[in-house]
Amino acid sequence: MFTRSPVPAKAIHTRSFLFLQGPHGPFFHRLGKMLRAAGAEVWRVGFNQGDSAFWHHRPSYIAYTGTPEDWPDRLAQLLDEKRTTDIVLYGDTRPIHAAAVEAAKARGITVHVFEEGYLRPYWVTYERGGSNGHSRLMQTPVPQMQEALKNLDLDLPDAPARWGDMRQHIFYGALYHWFVMFLNIRYRNFRPHRNITVARELRLYLRRIALMPAYALSRIYATWRIKTGGFPYHIALLQLEHDASFQNHGPFASMTEFLEMLIEGFAKGAPQHHHLVLKAHPLEDGRAPIRRTIARVAREQGISGRVHYVRGGKLAGLLNDARSAVTVNSTSAQQALWRGLPLKAFGTAVYLKPEFVSTQPLDEFFQRPTRPDSKAYRDYRHYLLETSQITGSFYSARGRRQLLRQVVDMMLSPEDPYDSLEAGRPAPRQHLRVVN
Repeated sequence: MFTRSPVPAKAIHTRSFLFLQGPHGPFFHRLGKMLRAAGAEVWRVGFNQGDSAFWHHRPSYIAYTGTPEDWPDRLAQLLDEKRTTDIVLYGDTRPIHAAAVEAAKARGITVHVFEEGYLRPYWVTYERGGSNGHSRLMQTPVPQMQEALKNLDLDLPDAPARWGDMRQHIFYGALYHWFVMFLNIRYRNFRPHRNITVARELRLYLRRIALMPAYALSRIYATWRIKTGGFPYHIALLQLEHDASFQNHGPFASMTEFLEMLIEGFAKGAPQHHHLVLKAHPLEDGRAPIRRTIARVAREQGISGRVHYVRGGKLAGLLNDARSAVTVNSTSAQQALWRGLPLKAFGTAVYLKPEFVSTQPLDEFFQRPTRPDSKAYRDYRHYLLETSQITGSFYSARGRRQLLRQVVDMMLSPEDPYDSLEAGRPAPRQHLRVVN
C-alpha cells in the first residue's frame, strides 16, 4: 500500500515561470498563455529574433542581448527580480540551459524540461530536473518501476493515427532560422548552440525542403529493394551527428567514427547472407557525409552489395522484418524493443537497462543476438506512459491542443510525475484511441 502523504501545493498566484528556449514554433507561447490563465506569472527570455517571433505576449518578453559569458550573471538578476519559482526549457544540454539548470538547483527552483518523446512520434517528454542522460530514469531500475505499477491496470493508451507531418517540423525550423538570419540585428551577440552558422543551418533547411520529392523517390526505391530482396537484415538506427544525445551522451566524436565501427563489426560477425540496413534520421540534412562514408567503408570491407542506406521515412515497416537493431542512443530504439528485437546500444539512454540491451561484443551480436525481456519492457513502457510521456506534439495544431490539455496541470502539480506514481497518485491520463 502507498502511504506517502500528498505534497502541499503552492498557491498558483505565487508561482513565477521563467521560459527560456523552446521547440521551434508556437508551443511555448501557447503554454505560457495557459499558465497565465491559471493564475501564474509568466516571463520569457529570448536570445534571438526567432525566439521573439513566436512569443506574442510582448509585456512578458525579455530580450537577452548580452554575450554568452555574461548570461549567468544576468540570469541570477532575473531569478531575483521575477522571484522565479519555476524555469521552463526545451533540452537541458545547450550552454544557456545547462547554466540555468545549475543555477536553479542551487536555489531550489523547479526545472521543467521538455524534449522530443522517448516514445516518439506520438508522445513528447516532460520531466523535472533533466532529460535523456540527466533523467531520473537513468537511476530507476526496472523492478522499482514494476513495484510502482503493481496497483495499476495495464490498459495502455493507444497511439493516434498521426499528429501531423514531419514537414511541419521542418517548416517551423526553417522559419525560425529565417528570422535569425535576416532580422537578428538586435541580438548581435547571439551564438547558436550548434557548431555551424545560422546561415548554413537555414540553407540546409531550405535545401531539405526543396529536395523532399527526390529524397522520397530514393527512399521508396531503397525500401523496395530491401522488401523484395528476401534476405535477413539488421537495421542501424542513425541519429543526427549534431544532436545533443549523440554529442553529449554518446562515446563517438563523429558519425563517421560510429559508422566505421558498425560496418566493420557487421562484416566480421554477421553471416554472409545477412545484410545491413542503415536508416537515416528523418531530419538528416547532409551536414555530415553519411552516405559517402557508408559507401566508402562498405567498399573497404568488401560488403558493398550487402549494405543499404535509406533516407528518412517511416521506420515501422523496416523494423517489422529486421533481425536486430543497433544504435548509439536513438529514441527510435524503443520501437525495436516494443517488437522484441535484439538491441545493441553504445551511448547513454533511458532504455539502457540490462533487461533490454545486449552486452555482447558487436561481431558476436550480429552473429547470434540475444533477445530483450519483452515482459519487462512492456512494464517499462507502461511506466513511461504513466509519468514522462505526454500525448501530443509540439509542431501540429492538433498535437499542441492535445498536449496542453494535460501538461499544464502536471506542471502546476506539487509533485514530480515519477513521485506521484510511486506515491500511488498517478496523473490522470488521456487514453487515446486510434483516430483515422
